[in-house]
Amino acid sequence: MRILLTNDDGIDATGIQVLWQELLKIGEVVVVAPDVERSAASQAITVHSPIRVDKYCASDSRLCGWRIGGTPADCVKIALETLVSTTPDFVVSGINHGPNLGTDVLYSGTVSAAIEGSLHGIPSVAVSLDSWKSSDFKPAAEFTAKLLQDIFQRSLPSNTLLNVNVPALSAEQIAGVAITKLGVRQYANVFEPRLDPRGRTYYWMGGEVVENVNDADSDIVAINKSKISVTPIHFDLTNYGIMETLKSWKL
Repeated sequence: MRILLTNDDGIDATGIQVLWQELLKIGEVVVVAPDVERSAASQAITVHSPIRVDKYCASDSRLCGWRIGGTPADCVKIALETLVSTTPDFVVSGINHGPNLGTDVLYSGTVSAAIEGSLHGIPSVAVSLDSWKSSDFKPAAEFTAKLLQDIFQRSLPSNTLLNVNVPALSAEQIAGVAITKLGVRQYANVFEPRLDPRGRTYYWMGGEVVENVNDADSDIVAINKSKISVTPIHFDLTNYGIMETLKSWKL
């Protein structure tokens, strides 16, 4: 089994390092990941500046890959089209430090890297830990390895990726796995004005999650019930339900 591994937290992040070690138990792993954190990069690609590519080795000499001066989508693109000679069986993105639930997926660099893998026709998985504080990525890494083995035996439909969110709990505390749909996740954003050393105003964005009522089969409800959420995602954004209505407008 050949796995291309990337993330949006950067190649030195704990999440990708733990997942890297775990996936080496089930297959050959090639890591092509951003040089620094690129969270919330969405599907952005670099077209107006060069993309720097450097060889990378962690303290464990087995962990060698490429460090990319670009976005998560850049990492997958350059890996598949330049750096990797054999098409991998999977593209895996993560483990992200923090959840990617509901409409978060539209902004997430983690999910977008997996989308890029799917665009290349490769079964892809995005994995996130539902915590910005916990650093115990082991249960999420173990589940990801098991999930890849299941997919390897059964396959996924084309143009489909799996978005996985894992509670920040021990394996014994996790209440099972739920197959879910995307919920609704909104934020009360705050743009705090500040002054730079030259006296010019800039803004720093922050905000808190706004609690919404979500359907029982949503990823958000599953996580709130201490379950691992597995959501199949495809990238056909067409709203087929209103096509006939628009045709009736005779535009």
